[in-house]
Amino acid sequence: MSVNRYVTMVVNTVIRQLVNIGVNKGFTWLSRRNPPKTPAAPAADARQRQQARETAKRARQAARITRRLR
Repeated sequence: MSVNRYVTMVVNTVIRQLVNIGVNKGFTWLSRRNPPKTPAAPAADARQRQQARETAKRARQAARITRRLR
C-alpha cells in the first residue's frame, strides 16, 4: 500500500470521530435547549425517573456483558 492510502485511512478515522462527537454534542444541546414548562415534579415523577435511570444502567450492563461473550 502506498503512503497516500495510509494517510487517507488515518484522516478518515479522525474525521469520522470528530463528526460523531459533533453529532452527539448537537443532540445533547437540542435536548437541553427547551426544557419542559411544567410545574415542579412531584415525588412520584422523581421515583419514576430514578427507576428509568436504573433500568437504563442495567440495559447498558447487559449489553456490555453480551459483547464480552461474543
